[in-house]
Amino acid sequence: MRAAVYTGNQQVSVQSVPVPEIGPGELLVRVHCCGICHTDLKKIEHDLLPAPRIYGHETAGEVVAAGAGVSRFHAGDRVAIFHHIPCLDCFYCTRRFYAQCPGYKKVGVTAGYEPAGGGFAQYVRVMDWIVRAGVEKIPDGVSYERASFVEPVNTCLKAVVMLDPKPDDMVLILGQGPIGLIFTMLVKRLGARILATDTIASRLALAVRFGAIEALNPRQSDVVARARDLTGGRGADIVIVAVSAPGLVQQAVLASRPGSKILLFAQTSDQERIELSGADICKGERVLLGSYSAALDLQQEAARLVFSGELALEELVSHRVSLPEVSDGFHLALHPDAKSLKIIVQPQRWSHSD
Repeated sequence: MRAAVYTGNQQVSVQSVPVPEIGPGELLVRVHCCGICHTDLKKIEHDLLPAPRIYGHETAGEVVAAGAGVSRFHAGDRVAIFHHIPCLDCFYCTRRFYAQCPGYKKVGVTAGYEPAGGGFAQYVRVMDWIVRAGVEKIPDGVSYERASFVEPVNTCLKAVVMLDPKPDDMVLILGQGPIGLIFTMLVKRLGARILATDTIASRLALAVRFGAIEALNPRQSDVVARARDLTGGRGADIVIVAVSAPGLVQQAVLASRPGSKILLFAQTSDQERIELSGADICKGERVLLGSYSAALDLQQEAARLVFSGELALEELVSHRVSLPEVSDGFHLALHPDAKSLKIIVQPQRWSHSD
């Protein structure tokens, strides 16, 4: 099969690799769609993990073979796959910090080499503990493209549940890329007012369409002043930092009121550093918190939100790339232009003309 292999030194090349072999309790899945996520891009851009690896974890495809003992899935089933599943029994799981579970950190989906998700390949092997709890059947009439959003929607839903915005809250969402826009849709469902920011005009327009009362370009508007204007001078009740850029966390503090919650969602690289005034957190009684990856106990609700069509996820997809075009897709995701948003890899395609 063909796969986009990370070979080190920020390089990815399309290579021929063996189709993974499966064992008892496992699935072999033909990948039809895999979204490009910035978590994987950071691993490539900063060479965070040893090569070779095949990344990609927002995966949807078709079961082509089931190992001995698998009874819930059969060849031909259409599925969305999670690549991490917690044990539910350790110190962290009993406290609902699933992403900190040692078992959760073990990746259970691979296209070869050290397991790393594997969705940027034509086939993936889904290991037994993922088959037991981390695979969702895609209902009839739901596209693979839509289904590939199950994992990222879960990650955002987990953060929104943690923040628990109220209908009268003002929520400032910094960044309106695919993740920021999913946050806007989810927060809007709860009735809170949303102030959104981004530097790309098309994303600001989508933010308003999805429920933001205003959407500002921070290069052209004073976001801190506007957050205070909209709250009688107090500042935002909640700030979601949905993109990683210098100065954004400081801006979140300045734009928020005392006693607010500030969520870091995009700060996933160990190389990122943040400098804040301790008094803004201590004397201002702000809560600075993080949320990472998906939550097993929200898996069914995330799947329902995606499969039901309640969220306008198709509007987030701007580009679809084949495997030979995957490096172009990575570059565009890292350096978005006026039209780019969510980029989907379609491994079964081989060129634009396929």
